[in-house]
Amino acid sequence: MPLWLYWVLLGLVAGTLAKFLVPGRDPSGCIVTIVLGIVGAFIGGWIGTRLGWGRVAAGSFDFRSIAIATAGAIILLLVGRALRKGR
Repeated sequence: MPLWLYWVLLGLVAGTLAKFLVPGRDPSGCIVTIVLGIVGAFIGGWIGTRLGWGRVAAGSFDFRSIAIATAGAIILLLVGRALRKGR
């Protein structure tokens, strides 16, 4: 599987899980969900590496990578909502 397709699939899964796990209304489509998951994977990978939890491994679609990416996407989603509320 090409690396870019792996990131798109991981982004879709992590973004969808983050939106499902965090209650609230998010009027965004599939592309925004994928971007949320991809950016969340970078955030989660950075935090996970610093805390010793592991990292998002390129080319391996495993539970740990999905969990770390989803955690990062949840953080990003909560920060985005807090910034939107502050306006």
